[in-house]
Amino acid sequence: MYNVIVISDSLGETAEQTAKAALSQFENLDYKIQRFSHILTLDQLENIISSVEDFNNSIFFYSLVDEFLLTSIKKILDLKKANYIDVMTPSIIAIERMCGISPSIKPGALRKLDENYFKRVEAIEFAVRFDDGKDSRGILRSDLVIVGVSRTSKTPLSMYLANKNYRVCNIPLVPETTPPKELFEIPNSKIIGLTNTPENLNKIRVERLKSLGIPQGSSYSDLNRILEEIDFAMDIMQKIGCPIIDVSNRAIEETADIIINYLKKQQKKFI
Repeated sequence: MYNVIVISDSLGETAEQTAKAALSQFENLDYKIQRFSHILTLDQLENIISSVEDFNNSIFFYSLVDEFLLTSIKKILDLKKANYIDVMTPSIIAIERMCGISPSIKPGALRKLDENYFKRVEAIEFAVRFDDGKDSRGILRSDLVIVGVSRTSKTPLSMYLANKNYRVCNIPLVPETTPPKELFEIPNSKIIGLTNTPENLNKIRVERLKSLGIPQGSSYSDLNRILEEIDFAMDIMQKIGCPIIDVSNRAIEETADIIINYLKKQQKKFI
């Protein structure tokens, strides 16, 4: 039985996965992995190493960024004539040489990056699942709810904000459909209304119908119908008491910046 000891100043998942990837190249190898996370002091390091009985049949995979700990573990393991792999340092040095920028040397920095990545993926999946009023239950779980008439950029805006780690659902406001009751059960500070000029909506919808191969004359692009929808939506948004943004002549990024700044201000009120 071979012992694989993983030591990290964070969770140690990266070092352990590296070890497993290497070990998988050897068939029928009998081994066990011990992982030690959040190792930040020399005492912790020495206690782990002193607990190892057989250094000949052991290998250390360590992911540490503190210079003192890196120097210490190398000296100790060299004295023990132990087998070891520094998982992180060669990669950091190679990148430093390439870009000429000194690393920040922050324990757990990769873990924080991973958490940010998975949070963004979860937000994107959320936006897709609760797009265009597919499931009103998403309203209660959202960081933000976007409401408005059709073709006010609700979906692209939701996806853009999801890439900024916000869980967003969007709800179309249509005269024939009663707005979900959940809209009135959450703070209006978590809701943003979108509107546009009737002329812009008319042009956008006419082009939309053309792209779908639908002949002109549909009520969808009719100006009177658009005015009716806008009036209905404005009435609902005013009842909710949420901010309303006119997206006419605004890029998605510009509208998103307005929303993000608004959300940050709301968060500060409760800090």
